[in-house]
Amino acid sequence: MGRHTSRTPTEPVVTTVQLLTPDGQRRDDDRFPLGITPDELRGMYREMVATRRVDAEATALQRQGQLGLWAPSLGQEAAQVASARAFAPNDMLFPSYREHGVALARGVQPAELLATFRGTSHGGWNPFERKLNTYTIVLAAQLLHAVGYAMGVQRDGVEEVVGVYFGDGSTSQGDAMEALNWAGVMDAPVVFCLQNNQYAISVPVERQSPAPLYRRAEGFGFPGVRVDGNDVLAVLAVTRWAVERARAGEGPTLVESFTYRMGPHTTSDDPRRYRDEDELEHWRALDPILRLRRYLDREQLADEGFYVQAEADAAELAAAVRGACLELEPAGPFPVFAS
Repeated sequence: MGRHTSRTPTEPVVTTVQLLTPDGQRRDDDRFPLGITPDELRGMYREMVATRRVDAEATALQRQGQLGLWAPSLGQEAAQVASARAFAPNDMLFPSYREHGVALARGVQPAELLATFRGTSHGGWNPFERKLNTYTIVLAAQLLHAVGYAMGVQRDGVEEVVGVYFGDGSTSQGDAMEALNWAGVMDAPVVFCLQNNQYAISVPVERQSPAPLYRRAEGFGFPGVRVDGNDVLAVLAVTRWAVERARAGEGPTLVESFTYRMGPHTTSDDPRRYRDEDELEHWRALDPILRLRRYLDREQLADEGFYVQAEADAAELAAAVRGACLELEPAGPFPVFAS
């Protein structure tokens, strides 16, 4: 697959919600007001740093032969950490196979996170305990699972919102179209959290869709919003808005987090074969962790001691990940989880 070139400027004008500029300046958007405390801001920073450190450790474990495969999340920390915070603890979330930040936010433990990739489990954790379905490797299958679950809680009268995570490549699957259609027809209480990281393995998004992905929602009768996926504030504000809509009985929303996969699709992929270094450098300058740090510094909401401690805590968690991985042994017959 050769390197791609950008589309000509004939695309429709795309509006991307951004509340935090790359240099760390705060903006307001009356459509998506955001109240947030300094503690919440620092908490998101810590969680993003921890997610990146765990991801790096798992990648190293795979390179050393300790994991069969790993799907890195480098660069997508804001889209995951911020969106996970927008849901209530009792809301059910359905991930694909890259939502490590969401899994950590839901209390998934290191051994549980790595078990499937080490081949010692078919799932890793009890989805009913974590309110997080197990990772779905089959592309786009989790969208149908999520919409079906949402239709179920809707009919049961349970005040529960469903979130489902998927990538731009999944939008080319028939399962995704069916799920979006059912959600629209049934006004299902589901938030579609689309992480557009620009590539379905080696195929760039402009070769998957002639129109911006968030506009898919229009055809199914509900709102779609594109958000700067490297902006934790924008992701949090827009996802909160979508969750509130669903909880109020106003139906589904598609939130497209426009972000970038800075590493390979999985550890079996070599992205140097299909993308240029200058493209990668452009996105490195938009790093979500660096952006939030600039804002914290600008507003004097954190000092050097905070950053040092955040890194130390992340390193401690990474050590726990390594230790848990090396202790995983093949299991016997797997128990059947029941709610």
